[in-house]
Amino acid sequence: MNYLETLKHPVVARLSLIQLISYFGTWFSQVAIFSMLVAYGADEITIALVAAMGMLPAVILAPLIGIVIDRIPFKRLMMVLLMVEIVMTLSFMLINTLEFVWILMVLIFVRSSAASMLFSAEMSLFPKLLKGEMLKNTNEIHSIIWSLCYASGMATGGLVTYYIGFDGAFLIDALLYMIALLILLGLRLSMVQDTHHSSNWVMLKEGFVYFLSNRKIIHLVLLHATLGLTSFDALVTLLADFSYKELIAVPLAIGWMNATRAIALSVGPFFVSKIIQKNTLQWFFVMEGLGIILWSQLQFGFYLGLIGLFAAGFFTTTLWSYTYLLIQEAIDPKMMGRIISYNDMFFMLANVLVALFIGYSAKWGLSLQMITVILGTGFLGTAAYYAWFRRHYP
Repeated sequence: MNYLETLKHPVVARLSLIQLISYFGTWFSQVAIFSMLVAYGADEITIALVAAMGMLPAVILAPLIGIVIDRIPFKRLMMVLLMVEIVMTLSFMLINTLEFVWILMVLIFVRSSAASMLFSAEMSLFPKLLKGEMLKNTNEIHSIIWSLCYASGMATGGLVTYYIGFDGAFLIDALLYMIALLILLGLRLSMVQDTHHSSNWVMLKEGFVYFLSNRKIIHLVLLHATLGLTSFDALVTLLADFSYKELIAVPLAIGWMNATRAIALSVGPFFVSKIIQKNTLQWFFVMEGLGIILWSQLQFGFYLGLIGLFAAGFFTTTLWSYTYLLIQEAIDPKMMGRIISYNDMFFMLANVLVALFIGYSAKWGLSLQMITVILGTGFLGTAAYYAWFRRHYP
């Protein structure tokens, strides 16, 4: 079964279109946010904190997100979440000085909370509707859409921010969310909504106990979380500000660097997905690490750095979607929403820690090249971890 056949499923097709529009808008405005911070004179720590704020909701709200997903019908929940994202995005236009950066962080936190819940809801829905190759392809389509939007959104966002400013980018982003909301109105789900009669506290406890009692799931969640080492937003922003701004404007540098990486994220699955298997997965972690280390050695030049960034992103999408599939297959469907939320919590926690590591390491004088080498080396450790996992959980 190929991707086109998978997209013939009406729910997969409509949700994929919604993802395409909303993800494009998210990354479109991401360039505006970080370009705005640089323009207002934000330091390394502020940039890292803002990057972390976009990931924090999935970390601290995960148990509550899981309960909400398991209780509220999917379509109703998505409508509310998209409306929250529209309001928060329009509110970004209120920020006009670095003195209000704390308000920006609050707005990003709320919008990211909605985005995290929406993502977890989708990834909990798919295993209930799809199985086997269909589910695998849907995960990969989701990853490819994310990557395509990352590429086109970052590149377009950089150009739009450069030519019409931050507020124009935020307004366009909000309009895109509105379009996604209109498309959602036509979604038809034939599945029966699970009914939970237990209290929220009992559901919270059940999910927590289930998670802790399944060591295989815990190891798979930790394995998936290592993909947080590819959280390069703060690193890309610092490279654009410190290394390349004499050659190219910061918004354009951020846009083209992220677009190049995202092209690799989009192209990679068409080659890697066909050959990745459980018994060879560790070698793909090794290649991911070597790709990031290669990028570190090419960062001295902007255009050479783009080649290295392509190598750093080539295996990422397939590793993300394949490890996610392993988790989905291991979870009891009744616990899907809660455990998927725990998984997203660990993944985003890894992203937060990586963002803070990049910011503080740069502040304390560690070169951006060495920071990148450390991130790449982390995947060599992940390969060893997975080899150990395969021996103990065949």
